[in-house]
Amino acid sequence: MESKVTYQGKILKVTVDTLRMPDGNPAVRETVIRGKNAAAVLAVDNDGKLVFVRQYRHGFREMLLEIPAGVLEDGEDALTGIKRELEEETGKIAGNMEFLFEMYPTVGFCSEKIYVYLATDLTEGVQHFDADEFIEVERYTLEETVSMIFDGKIKDSKTIAAILAYQNRILQQKV
Repeated sequence: MESKVTYQGKILKVTVDTLRMPDGNPAVRETVIRGKNAAAVLAVDNDGKLVFVRQYRHGFREMLLEIPAGVLEDGEDALTGIKRELEEETGKIAGNMEFLFEMYPTVGFCSEKIYVYLATDLTEGVQHFDADEFIEVERYTLEETVSMIFDGKIKDSKTIAAILAYQNRILQQKV
């Protein structure tokens, strides 16, 4: 395989790769390489409501409703990183964190990997944003969020996956 870096930025680089397909024919693929992985958390407060952040996402020119998430710092494990992000973005500290799943949100062209957790037993911490973050914290019931997915109000893949995984867990507990 031949690989050429066509762009190198602060958080990603873009490569154009020439490779051989299983049938032996050549193919060209463009890949966005994330230098760092990310972690995300579906936080459930003591009232049973799910905690979300609404923030501007420039790629879509929209304020999107998402679960708290962030890029892991150099050498930081996913659990430590998402505990930090949860407090920074929502002002909440989790008494209990449980790994749910690992996901590849954009497999067609990007190498990003996101580790998703469930946080419960929340207590108050200190909310503090990065200089370029403007975040609104919102809370909804599970039923409201499932409806919001199918009404097109929640569009973020990690958020959708986390909500549906949590809904499945709740349904399994009732069986």
